[in-house]
Amino acid sequence: MPAGRYAPSPSGDLHLGNLRTAVLAWLFARSTGRELVLRVDDLDRVRAGAAERQLADLRALGLDWDGPVLWQSSRVDAHRAAVRTLVEAGRTFECFCTRREIQEAPTAPHHPPGSYPGTCRDLTPAQREARRAERPAAVRLRSDVEDWTVHDLLRGDVTGPVDDFVLQRGDGVTAYNLTVVVDDAHQGVDQVVRGDDLLPSTPRQAYLATLLGLAVPQYAHVPLALNPAGARLAKRDGVVTRTELVERGIDVLTLIGSSLGFHGASVQEWLADFDPARLPHEPWIVHPPAAG
Repeated sequence: MPAGRYAPSPSGDLHLGNLRTAVLAWLFARSTGRELVLRVDDLDRVRAGAAERQLADLRALGLDWDGPVLWQSSRVDAHRAAVRTLVEAGRTFECFCTRREIQEAPTAPHHPPGSYPGTCRDLTPAQREARRAERPAAVRLRSDVEDWTVHDLLRGDVTGPVDDFVLQRGDGVTAYNLTVVVDDAHQGVDQVVRGDDLLPSTPRQAYLATLLGLAVPQYAHVPLALNPAGARLAKRDGVVTRTELVERGIDVLTLIGSSLGFHGASVQEWLADFDPARLPHEPWIVHPPAAG
């Protein structure tokens, strides 16, 4: 069964922007006859109790999902197997660069700042052996393209650079760009709805999916919720979580609905009139009440 998905990271409580994206992922999936699956991205930053509170917040908004929640940490063996597949195919190389070294190195003019400059791509065996004595190696994809084009339901064709991005960090943890591709395929996800801050990484992920012989999902990158200064909404901006807002007497679902032009008292009522073409294309500027 084709599926959409929502995949929060349990690093803290969901804020209004996260909840709004979850609602949209649910609407996109249900309006197209898809299942919606939920995945907790718990490979890196995990705060105790955060995932449970996130799931409770989603239920409180009237959202449901199909099947059990997938904890990404249960998929470590599959992630490493995908890395091995690429290593054995000769599509990777060991990288010993620090983040600072990459930031300070010159990059190709058509690549954004911070793109990998190819420092370790062509090290000799002796050079690799010497660098291994200094620090553990990350595994990078040896990309054979400079850019890749994806189609986005809200933005049309989007072409972005594809550098030699990290597949597995030096500490052995597999990187987001790989895990998201492998786990989406595992869960039957063929529709990915997420914040447009992730659009720049999408060409990389689509390209990687083709290398692994996996289907590329249909994408829809939705506008973010921003604070009045135009930065991504965050906990430090004040009262932005569902629990905090409810304590102030604010109806969170109505607030989200008004930002999207929806009427009705439930996501089920919104579903009847849902049309992606009518969604706002601009960010949602949120003026949260002050904490305290």
